[in-house]
Amino acid sequence: MKIDFVEVKNFRKLQRCRIDFDSEKTLLVGANNSGKTSAMVALRKFLLSPEDIEVRDVSISNWTHIDGIGSDWENGENSEKDLSDFLPSLDVWLYVPLQNIHHVVHILPSVDWDGGNIGVRLQFELKSLDKLKEDFLAARKKAKEIETGYSPDEDAHAKPSIEPISLVDFLHTKLSIYTTLKAYSLDTAKLVGPDSKGAAQMQQLEEDALELASNPFKGLINIREIPALRDFSDGKSAYADGKPAKSERMTGTLSGHIRGYYEKHIESADNINQDDINAFGAIQKAENAFDQRLKHGLSHVLKELEDLGVPGVNNPNIVFNPKFKSLDGLSHDSVVQYRVSEPVDNERDQFLPESYAGLGYQNLIAMIFMLIRFRQDWIEPQHSDSEEVAIAPIQLVMIEEPEAHLHAQVQQVFIKKAYTVLRNHKDLSETSPYSTQLLVSTHSSHVSHEVDFSNLRYFRRLLPSEKGKSATSTVVDLSNIYGEDKKTYRFVKRYIKATDCDLFFADGAIFVEGQAERILVPHFIREHFENLWGRYISLIDIGGSNARRFQPLIQALGLTSLVITDLDAGIRTKVPKTGGGETTRTKKVPPAKSDGQVTTNPTLKAWHPKLEKIDELLELSDQHHSIRVDENYYLYVAYQKQVTNPNNPEEMLIPRTFEDALIYENFDSLREIEESLTTRKIKALLDRKDAGEELELEGEIFEIVNNAEKAEFAIECLLAIDEGTNLTPPKYIAAGLKWLDEKLQETIESPLAEAGDSNG
Repeated sequence: MKIDFVEVKNFRKLQRCRIDFDSEKTLLVGANNSGKTSAMVALRKFLLSPEDIEVRDVSISNWTHIDGIGSDWENGENSEKDLSDFLPSLDVWLYVPLQNIHHVVHILPSVDWDGGNIGVRLQFELKSLDKLKEDFLAARKKAKEIETGYSPDEDAHAKPSIEPISLVDFLHTKLSIYTTLKAYSLDTAKLVGPDSKGAAQMQQLEEDALELASNPFKGLINIREIPALRDFSDGKSAYADGKPAKSERMTGTLSGHIRGYYEKHIESADNINQDDINAFGAIQKAENAFDQRLKHGLSHVLKELEDLGVPGVNNPNIVFNPKFKSLDGLSHDSVVQYRVSEPVDNERDQFLPESYAGLGYQNLIAMIFMLIRFRQDWIEPQHSDSEEVAIAPIQLVMIEEPEAHLHAQVQQVFIKKAYTVLRNHKDLSETSPYSTQLLVSTHSSHVSHEVDFSNLRYFRRLLPSEKGKSATSTVVDLSNIYGEDKKTYRFVKRYIKATDCDLFFADGAIFVEGQAERILVPHFIREHFENLWGRYISLIDIGGSNARRFQPLIQALGLTSLVITDLDAGIRTKVPKTGGGETTRTKKVPPAKSDGQVTTNPTLKAWHPKLEKIDELLELSDQHHSIRVDENYYLYVAYQKQVTNPNNPEEMLIPRTFEDALIYENFDSLREIEESLTTRKIKALLDRKDAGEELELEGEIFEIVNNAEKAEFAIECLLAIDEGTNLTPPKYIAAGLKWLDEKLQETIESPLAEAGDSNG
């Protein structure tokens, strides 16, 4: 039994989207302001604290409709619109095997249900439309009276507008007063997948839809959370096993977490007796006895903490030294310390307080300990004499941006170990009827790097469909984007795992073909494209034959992309076959016009501009280097084109590679770099030409760069730049970067995020 997926409607940026849940762990990834936080807050407010709903949680695009209803009321009209249609709702779909029917009897859609999906809609509705209308009109009447009675002394334009000026304004702090959260059973037969743009197709409720109890998931889903430090972490009550449970914050000390765990799961505070008080009189004896009790009771916890495998050899071991300082100490509070040296020749161990350890290490231990507590609170609930608490069949643990508490190295350790910790219990074996699902939102490539591609849910920003509309987001399940092409899927997945996952958090992407471009393109951006330098750009170094494989991923992410590739000229030639006869091969040649040449570059042939003849590629106009693909994303492909010979304006040259294009653009600058063997050869070549020697410049320069170590050449150029040498990007790269700069200015959303969702 598990949560299969949820569908969110009218909540902040999530106007209609589906989020599929993995059976174990699901990571929500995406660029800034893409809706990740909206998703986490939606789950919190629907499942834990519906009383916290605010107008800011309603999608901004709905505010105009809500204000229109208020205007109709002020005009004495009954609005044709139903205000409840614009309020947030959440559909929760569970997958429930038939043998678990006893857990879901109260939410069954019909007596004919025989296992599979069960859906429940949680929907905010008005308690009383008449009451809201009455109060709003009274507030508007009072505001207008104040406005009418105001007489400015001098400036007639200084007349103020008195709140509320609209229905949305009136509901700003009052939405929860006028609304209630209701639950309805959904019809499994009407369940359909998202549309072609990823928008959820949520079913229309029938007028006689079955209304469920106010909290249909009580006893079904045990929800615990570790929030980041913003509105998701408001500290309001959550529910664990149907009982209030405070939202867990990363505050306090590890000692405090251990004390809470010990008192609840090892020894209740109610068990303190006269023997404990007598022990205070013999403090050393009591300390020794409790020391053994504490270490024995927490031994399995310490073993789990040791298995974290924190990188480095200097991380201290954790020990527990209990102290009885006064009667207050009889609560058995544990003092956490770190052993900093091993004893030598009967000398005493050396310890430091927990505050002396590194903050990242402390936070990692504390967060793992919180997960242990979540697991134990769920699977070993406390029982009273009068009532036995049933264990919920599903535990959902939500962690918002763990990187807010952890540095890079321990982020990877945490995400690798978190789910294992949540299942490390004798009653949670593979055959256990109890399910654990971990939901993590992150903006860290270190976290996303450590999970499988299929665990990622990408939040994609969508531009407004028309003027006056606000931007929204949809969610992409990355495990499905390659369909049956398993070979390409495996390649892309492995490539990303072997390099970096910042592609999932970027505003745009640049694909390059080699190390030289990888080294120098960032410099070109920094020195020549100031606005672009301020964007979050993912720079991906991959060969021209492989860039094409990223096409389905880029389309799914909707990521504005620039591909910097090579012309790769060749000519078809007949060659003899081993067994006799002839076959046609494409032989690489220097690019030339009117020579019947073709490109061997798969990007140019199959992705864009889908041309093969070199003549057509060289004549392609600037505007046709870019395209909007299926209204999903923008793409620009840059490659070498003809340039004027700097030493002979009458002559046109066609660079073969990035390096010779760079040389053509920077003859004078490169002559000044004395430290590089490659540039010294270039200087010698140009000196010969200046002396009047007849040279075939294209061939000579190509031979120099072809025999050079290209990454070393780029680094030498970069070092020279720091010493004052000015380096200009080749024209084809400059054109591509200019396009990307302008396109991101158009497509990246305003810094003003929707409804307090600045970090999405």
